[in-house]
Amino acid sequence: MEYKVIRKIDGHNEMQNEMTKDSWAEFMYHDSVANKYWEKLFEYFDDFQVSLSLDNELVGVANTIPISFDEEISKLPEKAWDWALGKSIEDHENDRKPNILCGLQIAVNTRFRGKGISTLLLKEMFATAAAYGLNKVIIPVRPNLKPSYPISSIDDYINWKRDDGLPFDPWLRVHIRAGGSIVKPCHEAMYISGTIAEWEEWTKMKFFQTGKYVIPGALVPVNIDMEKDLGEYVEPNVWILHEI
Repeated sequence: MEYKVIRKIDGHNEMQNEMTKDSWAEFMYHDSVANKYWEKLFEYFDDFQVSLSLDNELVGVANTIPISFDEEISKLPEKAWDWALGKSIEDHENDRKPNILCGLQIAVNTRFRGKGISTLLLKEMFATAAAYGLNKVIIPVRPNLKPSYPISSIDDYINWKRDDGLPFDPWLRVHIRAGGSIVKPCHEAMYISGTIAEWEEWTKMKFFQTGKYVIPGALVPVNIDMEKDLGEYVEPNVWILHEI
């Protein structure tokens, strides 16, 4: 099959949102940083958003942003995903020249999963970086089997290996096979908060007392505080580096 690469097209954002609406748990759509800046992603960086299509059907998308980061890669921040999106907007609005590309998301149409589409989209990220003279791609990776092990720390999880020495997590394996390296875990990649009622709506669960709860689709438990009427979810990711 020959997939068509699409860049900078009218309705890109709407097409992507339609395709990805079932890709994430509902609570993932309530990150305040994403809700504040996501539309500007397409306004400022439309050339950096890539889609693959087959016979006019959207197969997958890759979202990237250029940022300015002059420190050592080992000093990438804990607030990874939220930090990167916010910083890219700030850099653009203050005319800072970017020197690195950050991948925000790769999402694949459910009908095309298991066909290597994520690897193709990752390669398109590399092509985007090369086209703009950026020789590093950093990605706060969300390990896709971590929700099955929400109690285990991200620090332990990224060290789990198969017999062949590759990471246990399939999404981490894709990156390693593509030449990437694990930099470190980032423990505060996304922060999502809401009232108890909001969390009950998002998770279709009922919370009766203060405590930590395992919820569907989450990498770690959500912390529920009944007295404060507050639920807080702090998602860990894994910083991955690809040298271009």
